[in-house]
Amino acid sequence: MSTARGARARARTEVTAAIKEEARRQLAAEGAAKLSLRAVARELGMVSSALYRYFPSRDDLLTALIIDAYDSLGEAAESAHASGAGEGPVRCWMLVCEAVRGWALAHPHEYALIYGSPVPGYTAPSTTVASAARVGLLLIGIVREAHQSKGLARPALPAELRPEARRLAAELAPDLPPEVVTALVAAWAQLYGLVGFEVFGQFNRVVEDREAFFRHAAGQLAHGVGLVYPQAGDPRG
Repeated sequence: MSTARGARARARTEVTAAIKEEARRQLAAEGAAKLSLRAVARELGMVSSALYRYFPSRDDLLTALIIDAYDSLGEAAESAHASGAGEGPVRCWMLVCEAVRGWALAHPHEYALIYGSPVPGYTAPSTTVASAARVGLLLIGIVREAHQSKGLARPALPAELRPEARRLAAELAPDLPPEVVTALVAAWAQLYGLVGFEVFGQFNRVVEDREAFFRHAAGQLAHGVGLVYPQAGDPRG
Protein backbone atom coordinates (compact mmCIF):
# COMPACT_ATOMS: atom_id res chain seq x y z
CA MET A 1 0.00 0.00 0.00
CA SER A 2 1.38 3.43 -0.94
CA THR A 3 1.98 6.08 1.69
CA ALA A 4 -0.87 8.18 0.26
CA ARG A 5 -3.33 5.28 0.26
CA GLY A 6 -2.32 4.36 3.80
CA ALA A 7 -2.90 7.92 4.97
CA ARG A 8 -6.33 7.99 3.30
CA ALA A 9 -7.26 4.69 4.94
CA ARG A 10 -6.22 5.99 8.36
CA ALA A 11 -8.15 9.19 7.81
CA ARG A 12 -11.25 7.24 6.81
CA THR A 13 -10.93 5.06 9.91
CA GLU A 14 -10.61 8.12 12.13
CA VAL A 15 -13.60 9.89 10.57
CA THR A 16 -15.70 6.73 10.78
CA ALA A 17 -14.86 6.42 14.48
CA ALA A 18 -15.75 10.08 15.05
CA ILE A 19 -19.10 9.64 13.30
CA LYS A 20 -19.93 6.61 15.43
CA GLU A 21 -18.91 8.37 18.62
CA GLU A 22 -21.13 11.36 17.87
CA ALA A 23 -23.97 9.04 16.93
CA ARG A 24 -23.60 7.25 20.29
CA ARG A 25 -23.72 10.61 22.05
CA GLN A 26 -26.97 11.39 20.23
CA LEU A 27 -28.35 7.96 21.12
CA ALA A 28 -27.72 8.72 24.77
CA ALA A 29 -29.31 12.16 24.53
CA GLU A 30 -32.23 11.57 22.16
CA GLY A 31 -32.68 7.84 21.60
CA ALA A 32 -32.21 5.78 18.46
CA ALA A 33 -35.49 6.89 16.87
CA LYS A 34 -34.21 10.48 16.63
CA LEU A 35 -30.78 9.66 15.24
CA SER A 36 -30.12 11.95 12.28
CA LEU A 37 -27.23 11.90 9.81
CA ARG A 38 -27.62 15.64 9.28
CA ALA A 39 -27.38 16.29 13.02
CA VAL A 40 -24.30 14.09 13.28
CA ALA A 41 -22.68 15.91 10.35
CA ARG A 42 -23.52 19.28 11.87
CA GLU A 43 -21.94 18.42 15.21
CA LEU A 44 -18.78 17.19 13.47
CA GLY A 45 -18.54 20.25 11.26
CA MET A 46 -19.11 18.20 8.12
CA VAL A 47 -21.46 18.79 5.23
CA SER A 48 -24.06 16.03 5.11
CA SER A 49 -23.02 14.98 1.62
CA ALA A 50 -19.55 14.13 2.98
CA LEU A 51 -21.00 11.99 5.77
CA TYR A 52 -23.07 10.00 3.24
CA ARG A 53 -19.80 8.74 1.75
CA TYR A 54 -19.23 6.91 5.03
CA PHE A 55 -22.81 5.90 5.83
CA PRO A 56 -25.27 6.19 2.93
CA SER A 57 -28.30 6.21 5.24
CA ARG A 58 -29.38 6.40 8.85
CA ASP A 59 -30.04 2.67 8.74
CA ASP A 60 -26.45 1.97 7.67
CA LEU A 61 -25.18 3.96 10.63
CA LEU A 62 -27.59 2.23 13.00
CA THR A 63 -26.47 -1.16 11.70
CA ALA A 64 -22.81 -0.27 12.31
CA LEU A 65 -23.63 0.85 15.86
CA ILE A 66 -25.66 -2.32 16.51
CA ILE A 67 -22.86 -4.58 15.30
CA ASP A 68 -20.34 -2.68 17.42
CA ALA A 69 -22.57 -3.05 20.49
CA TYR A 70 -23.12 -6.78 19.96
CA ASP A 71 -19.39 -7.29 19.42
CA SER A 72 -18.47 -5.30 22.51
CA LEU A 73 -20.92 -7.35 24.58
CA GLY A 74 -19.67 -10.57 23.02
CA GLU A 75 -16.05 -9.68 23.74
CA ALA A 76 -16.88 -8.96 27.38
CA ALA A 77 -18.67 -12.30 27.74
CA GLU A 78 -15.91 -14.23 25.97
CA SER A 79 -13.23 -12.62 28.13
CA ALA A 80 -15.16 -13.56 31.27
CA HIS A 81 -15.57 -17.11 30.01
CA ALA A 82 -11.85 -17.40 29.32
CA SER A 83 -11.07 -16.24 32.85
CA GLY A 84 -12.93 -19.26 34.21
CA ALA A 85 -11.10 -21.86 32.14
CA GLY A 86 -10.82 -25.10 34.09
CA GLU A 87 -13.33 -24.08 36.77
CA GLY A 88 -16.22 -26.05 35.32
CA PRO A 89 -19.41 -25.22 33.40
CA VAL A 90 -21.40 -23.79 36.32
CA ARG A 91 -18.71 -21.25 37.12
CA CYS A 92 -18.29 -20.36 33.45
CA TRP A 93 -22.06 -19.91 33.09
CA MET A 94 -22.11 -17.55 36.05
CA LEU A 95 -19.14 -15.56 34.75
CA VAL A 96 -20.76 -15.07 31.35
CA CYS A 97 -24.09 -14.02 32.88
CA GLU A 98 -22.36 -11.56 35.20
CA ALA A 99 -20.36 -10.16 32.27
CA VAL A 100 -23.57 -9.53 30.33
CA ARG A 101 -25.03 -7.66 33.30
CA GLY A 102 -21.83 -5.71 33.91
CA TRP A 103 -21.56 -4.65 30.27
CA ALA A 104 -25.20 -3.57 30.14
CA LEU A 105 -24.91 -1.46 33.30
CA ALA A 106 -21.76 0.18 31.92
CA HIS A 107 -23.30 0.77 28.47
CA PRO A 108 -27.04 1.32 29.06
CA HIS A 109 -27.66 3.22 25.83
CA GLU A 110 -25.95 0.61 23.67
CA TYR A 111 -27.88 -2.08 25.54
CA ALA A 112 -31.10 -0.21 24.82
CA LEU A 113 -30.14 -0.06 21.15
CA ILE A 114 -29.82 -3.85 20.85
CA TYR A 115 -32.32 -5.06 23.46
CA GLY A 116 -34.68 -2.14 23.96
CA SER A 117 -37.67 -0.99 21.96
CA PRO A 118 -37.41 -1.51 18.18
CA VAL A 119 -36.41 1.58 16.21
CA PRO A 120 -39.40 2.68 14.07
CA GLY A 121 -38.78 2.05 10.39
CA TYR A 122 -35.60 0.04 10.94
CA THR A 123 -35.12 -3.66 10.25
CA ALA A 124 -31.78 -5.17 11.23
CA PRO A 125 -30.07 -6.87 8.28
CA SER A 126 -28.56 -10.35 8.32
CA THR A 127 -25.11 -8.82 8.79
CA THR A 128 -25.96 -8.32 12.48
CA VAL A 129 -26.67 -12.00 13.15
CA ALA A 130 -23.13 -13.28 13.72
CA SER A 131 -22.38 -10.56 16.27
CA ALA A 132 -25.77 -10.95 17.97
CA ALA A 133 -25.20 -14.70 18.36
CA ARG A 134 -21.91 -14.50 20.27
CA VAL A 135 -23.30 -14.70 23.80
CA GLY A 136 -25.88 -17.33 22.89
CA LEU A 137 -23.25 -19.52 21.24
CA LEU A 138 -21.05 -19.13 24.30
CA LEU A 139 -23.84 -20.39 26.57
CA ILE A 140 -24.51 -23.30 24.22
CA GLY A 141 -20.80 -24.14 24.32
CA ILE A 142 -20.77 -24.18 28.12
CA VAL A 143 -23.72 -26.58 28.23
CA ARG A 144 -22.15 -28.70 25.47
CA GLU A 145 -18.97 -29.03 27.54
CA ALA A 146 -21.01 -30.25 30.50
CA HIS A 147 -22.97 -32.68 28.32
CA GLN A 148 -19.75 -34.17 26.97
CA SER A 149 -18.06 -34.47 30.37
CA LYS A 150 -20.10 -34.87 33.54
CA GLY A 151 -23.46 -34.88 31.85
CA LEU A 152 -26.65 -32.89 32.32
CA ALA A 153 -29.86 -33.31 34.27
CA ARG A 154 -32.42 -33.20 31.46
CA PRO A 155 -35.21 -30.69 32.10
CA ALA A 156 -38.82 -31.80 31.92
CA LEU A 157 -40.54 -31.15 28.61
CA PRO A 158 -44.30 -31.36 27.94
CA ALA A 159 -45.34 -33.58 25.06
CA GLU A 160 -46.93 -30.73 23.09
CA LEU A 161 -43.60 -28.88 23.02
CA ARG A 162 -41.53 -31.82 21.71
CA PRO A 163 -41.92 -31.02 17.98
CA GLU A 164 -40.75 -27.46 18.55
CA ALA A 165 -37.94 -28.69 20.83
CA ARG A 166 -36.70 -31.03 18.10
CA ARG A 167 -36.81 -28.20 15.56
CA LEU A 168 -34.86 -25.88 17.86
CA ALA A 169 -32.27 -28.56 18.57
CA ALA A 170 -31.81 -29.33 14.88
CA GLU A 171 -31.28 -25.65 14.13
CA LEU A 172 -29.21 -24.53 17.11
CA ALA A 173 -27.39 -27.51 18.66
CA PRO A 174 -28.06 -30.92 17.09
CA ASP A 175 -25.63 -32.59 19.51
CA LEU A 176 -27.66 -31.58 22.57
CA PRO A 177 -30.91 -33.14 23.83
CA PRO A 178 -33.97 -31.21 22.56
CA GLU A 179 -35.23 -30.55 26.08
CA VAL A 180 -31.89 -28.96 26.99
CA VAL A 181 -31.90 -26.73 23.91
CA THR A 182 -35.42 -25.57 24.73
CA ALA A 183 -34.33 -24.71 28.27
CA LEU A 184 -31.31 -22.88 26.84
CA VAL A 185 -33.48 -20.67 24.64
CA ALA A 186 -35.67 -19.88 27.64
CA ALA A 187 -32.62 -19.12 29.80
CA TRP A 188 -31.18 -16.86 27.10
CA ALA A 189 -34.42 -14.86 27.01
CA GLN A 190 -34.68 -14.75 30.81
CA LEU A 191 -31.08 -13.55 31.16
CA TYR A 192 -31.75 -10.52 28.99
CA GLY A 193 -35.07 -9.97 30.73
CA LEU A 194 -33.34 -9.83 34.11
CA VAL A 195 -30.69 -7.47 32.81
CA GLY A 196 -33.25 -5.31 31.01
CA PHE A 197 -35.37 -4.93 34.13
CA GLU A 198 -32.34 -3.59 35.98
CA VAL A 199 -31.03 -1.37 33.17
CA PHE A 200 -34.43 0.16 32.40
CA GLY A 201 -35.40 0.74 36.03
CA GLN A 202 -38.15 -1.83 36.55
CA PHE A 203 -36.42 -3.08 39.71
CA ASN A 204 -36.48 0.38 41.30
CA ARG A 205 -38.19 0.23 44.70
CA VAL A 206 -38.55 -3.53 44.27
CA VAL A 207 -35.13 -5.23 44.39
CA GLU A 208 -32.50 -3.49 46.53
CA ASP A 209 -29.56 -5.92 46.54
CA ARG A 210 -29.58 -6.39 42.79
CA GLU A 211 -26.19 -8.04 42.52
CA ALA A 212 -27.09 -10.82 44.94
CA PHE A 213 -30.51 -11.14 43.34
CA PHE A 214 -28.94 -11.49 39.90
CA ARG A 215 -26.40 -14.08 41.02
CA HIS A 216 -29.19 -16.18 42.52
CA ALA A 217 -31.33 -15.85 39.38
CA ALA A 218 -28.42 -16.71 37.08
CA GLY A 219 -27.73 -19.78 39.21
CA GLN A 220 -31.37 -20.82 38.81
CA LEU A 221 -31.00 -20.44 35.04
CA ALA A 222 -27.97 -22.74 35.17
CA HIS A 223 -30.02 -25.25 37.13
CA GLY A 224 -32.82 -24.96 34.58
CA VAL A 225 -30.60 -25.98 31.66
CA GLY A 226 -29.30 -29.01 33.53
CA LEU A 227 -26.14 -27.69 35.21
CA VAL A 228 -27.12 -28.99 38.62
CA TYR A 229 -24.03 -30.68 40.05
CA PRO A 230 -21.88 -28.78 42.61
CA GLN A 231 -18.47 -27.50 41.54
CA ALA A 232 -15.65 -25.60 43.18
CA GLY A 233 -16.24 -21.90 42.80
CA ASP A 234 -19.99 -22.24 42.26
CA PRO A 235 -21.32 -19.02 43.89
CA ARG A 236 -24.56 -20.78 44.78
CA GLY A 237 -22.63 -22.92 47.28
